[in-house]
Amino acid sequence: MKLSRPVSWFLLAFGAWSWMVWVTFVKNLIKDASGLAFDHGNPTAYFWIHLTLAIVSFILGTAIGVIGFRGLRALRRESAQQAPAEG
Repeated sequence: MKLSRPVSWFLLAFGAWSWMVWVTFVKNLIKDASGLAFDHGNPTAYFWIHLTLAIVSFILGTAIGVIGFRGLRALRRESAQQAPAEG
């Protein structure tokens, strides 16, 4: 399967965006003072569920970003092979 340049960039940007959003979320989750994430210093079900969501999102964001990166790399290789040799 061949990805277009815009689709490859979108996938790469989505992967980066996913990491930015979820890293920020996990930092805020750990600092939570509302009592949702921690009950007297012990992690709650809310904490474990949201940490699991973040980990899954890290994995999916990484996989999607890698697909986008590979698509861009393949397009770059293809355009280099099609360029006429200078000599």
